[in-house]
Amino acid sequence: ESETNESDEEEFDWEELLNSPEDFNVSRFEDHSREKVEIQLAASEGFVENLSRQLIDLGLSEKDLEIADEILGNINGEGYFTAEPQLVADRLQVPEDAVEKVRHEIMRLNPPGVGALDLQECLLAQLDVVNDNGLPGLDLAVKIIERHFEDFANRRYHRVMRALGCSEEDLQEAIDIVTRLNPKPGIGGATVNGEYIVPDLLVEEQDGKWVIALNDITLPSMNISPTYVNMLSNRKGLDSETRQFVRHKVEAARWFIQAVQQRRETMQRVMRAIIVRQEDFFREGTGHLKPMVLKDIAEDVGMDISTISRVTNGKYVQTPHKVYELKYFFTEGMTTDQGEEVSTRIIKEALQKIINGEDKQKPLNDQALAGRLNEQGYPVARRTVAKYREQLKIPVARLRREL
Repeated sequence: ESETNESDEEEFDWEELLNSPEDFNVSRFEDHSREKVEIQLAASEGFVENLSRQLIDLGLSEKDLEIADEILGNINGEGYFTAEPQLVADRLQVPEDAVEKVRHEIMRLNPPGVGALDLQECLLAQLDVVNDNGLPGLDLAVKIIERHFEDFANRRYHRVMRALGCSEEDLQEAIDIVTRLNPKPGIGGATVNGEYIVPDLLVEEQDGKWVIALNDITLPSMNISPTYVNMLSNRKGLDSETRQFVRHKVEAARWFIQAVQQRRETMQRVMRAIIVRQEDFFREGTGHLKPMVLKDIAEDVGMDISTISRVTNGKYVQTPHKVYELKYFFTEGMTTDQGEEVSTRIIKEALQKIINGEDKQKPLNDQALAGRLNEQGYPVARRTVAKYREQLKIPVARLRREL
């Protein structure tokens, strides 16, 4: 064995790791009846944790895994990356190219397309992993999404055919391929059997105090396999290449477990700060939601805004009322006619209720909707209504009209 390999192993105390498994256990309660799940056999993982495991299998460096953790923490429920790559690069003090390299690795995981910045990139990532090069229409599908996405998305098929010189039959083959892709690869990541959301946190009132608990169902207890640590502590029987391979895997597993534990602890801190600011909401319900932005909680817990965004993204809490995504609690505010500051989410809910109750043969335009909201004490302009309507993914009046 080379001196270099011996030196590398001295930097990591395998004996200490083997004898102190509790340091790397993420279970909140000591539960001997629960089967411990080793890293290489982990099952029933959360969506993000599953992606993290796949990245470990790629053999990425510890720095790349750190970048990946930051990226995965900023992926929304539909599977899209919601932060700016440059902001992630600045936060981790790495080149933007390094962030983009890892992000593109993530887009090739299963499900493919997760981590894309927009729909076009998401579809291209999925087409890129199609192995069947002989699939009719595949090359054309790539060209269409890559070069003529706007025309294709708006069904201006004649322009696409003219630009690429393809027949209607060729175009149909490409369309058939694209329509089989998943525009929202993250959907289902927070569900069980695609039906129920499993909350990451549980909040309930006990003796006048709010108690926050981690829901251990969302992630199994994890330990590094003693089998592999023993392999490394025993210097006989392993050649240098195998030893280095196992060593890298154990180090990556150790990093992964620590990262998960740190994120869970941060989630609890953030949830506690949210309750302090939104106690009326937890006691009385949605009508008492107060304006609150990421910066408020970041200042309360002494962390960066990007960290708060990561730990709340795609995470859910079971409250005395129902299950909410943590992002739900973050909204801007406005002042009503009575001088009361309310969350814009309450205004959006009022807008949704008005539209749900409108005459479907004579739907209200944005100006009329603004008038109705003004009558309820919310002084909003037509353009503000248009913005809220679009955020609620409600079409304009003419497209809501039913014959």
